[in-house]
Formats: sequence, structure tokens, C-alpha cells
Amino acid sequence: MTRHRIYSVTVASVYPHYVAKAEKKGRTKSEVDEIICRLTGHCQETLDNQLANDTNFEDFFAQAPQMNPARALVTGVICGVRVEDIQEPTMREIRYLDKLIDELAKGKAMQKILRK
Repeated sequence: MTRHRIYSVTVASVYPHYVAKAEKKGRTKSEVDEIICRLTGHCQETLDNQLANDTNFEDFFAQAPQMNPARALVTGVICGVRVEDIQEPTMREIRYLDKLIDELAKGKAMQKILRK
């Protein structure tokens, strides 16, 4: 998949997979939303608007109200790649989110997932 196609994928098209992954492991949609909002600075209303508007990942992160500086603390492997080694900014943001959702599905406490 080319870079353009990856970033043109809408957040709304992937979001149900995040929720399903979390719920399959006994977690909730509201926890997924909390992670996304904490990462991006969105409130529930603006997150819902982004989902309804079919915003792509590149625009979603570029237009985020306030990317959380603690996201730099997210480390580890996702899709076979170390998150901290990803150089391309948008892909790194996508993988931060993927990693946080993985941690949620693995039962990690929200305090640790949110790097509080």
C-alpha cells in the first residue's frame, strides 16, 4: 500500500476495529474514546465529528487540537516495527494509537496506557 493510500484511510473505517478489539477483551468503547481523546486533545464531541466527517488519518492528526506530549513515552513493537524508530510523523502517530489500543486489549490499566 502506498503512503497516500494509507493516510487516506478514514479514522471512521478503522475505529470499529479498535472498539471490537477492545470489547473482545472485556474493555469498552468509552475507554477507546478516552485513549483517542487523550492522545489527540479531542473531546468526545469533536471526535464524533471527525468520525462522522470521514476524516482521514493524515488530517485527523494534523488537525488534532493538542497532541499529547506524553505520546513520546509510547514504546515497543507494533506490526513488527518499533514505534520509537518510525521516522515518518503521520505513521508514527498512527502506530502510537495502534499501540495504545493493543495495550488496552491486553488488559493494561488505563493509568499506564495514558502514561499518567
